[in-house]
Amino acid sequence: MARANRLSITCRGFTLVELAVVVAVIALLLGSLLVPLTTQVEQRNVSQTQRQLDEIREAIIGFGMVNGRLPRPATSPTNGTENPAPCTSALDCTGYLPWVTLGVPRTDAWGKMYRYSVTVDFANSAFNFSTTTVNLKTVQTRDSSGAVGNLATNLAAVVLSYGAENFGKTADGTDVVNSSATNLDEQNNESEFNACAPTANCTNFMSRSVSKNPGASGGEFDDLLVWVPTSILFNRMVSAGKLP
Repeated sequence: MARANRLSITCRGFTLVELAVVVAVIALLLGSLLVPLTTQVEQRNVSQTQRQLDEIREAIIGFGMVNGRLPRPATSPTNGTENPAPCTSALDCTGYLPWVTLGVPRTDAWGKMYRYSVTVDFANSAFNFSTTTVNLKTVQTRDSSGAVGNLATNLAAVVLSYGAENFGKTADGTDVVNSSATNLDEQNNESEFNACAPTANCTNFMSRSVSKNPGASGGEFDDLLVWVPTSILFNRMVSAGKLP
């Protein structure tokens, strides 16, 4: 009987307290693994989107070298060929990337459609060194004090990814809502691509380091942009024998 009791005590298993401790340890281990994994996924999405943006810029320049002008925006969010009608305004030359015409991805790594704005004079007809440079694009940024300054000027075109958070449209037509009231620089980009506001000519876009801090100057920001400087465009055209 004594031997049986000893066996019973030895084989009684875990108590509730012991199980709780084990569960807590497992939760801590999983938490420590999931955070780096989430960070890795986000970094991969950023890298993938940046690669696509670089490819898109090359495709835009390549289109210009072949056609003597830059492509106009897509006909619609569901039709990726460039709009066949010439732009009559800066707003007409701002919309979605003509992904079919360029043979590039329609969406970024987060499934949002790329936006595109091109200078009217570079999209409607063949350009050259004397092409009128009205309303060329400008990309601005903020310094460490929060002051806004120019990052790049004299740009023929700009392409935007809205990043992981806030704004944008998915390929199935779903609009991504803005969940922040403090992301002023993202709001600027959204306004420029949808209504040419606040400058009313679709020219001033914002690009800066990613920040999830709502208290940062300009608020949260995760937009990704690339642009086509007129200087690089002209140089590539000259190298290809398309100019002068």
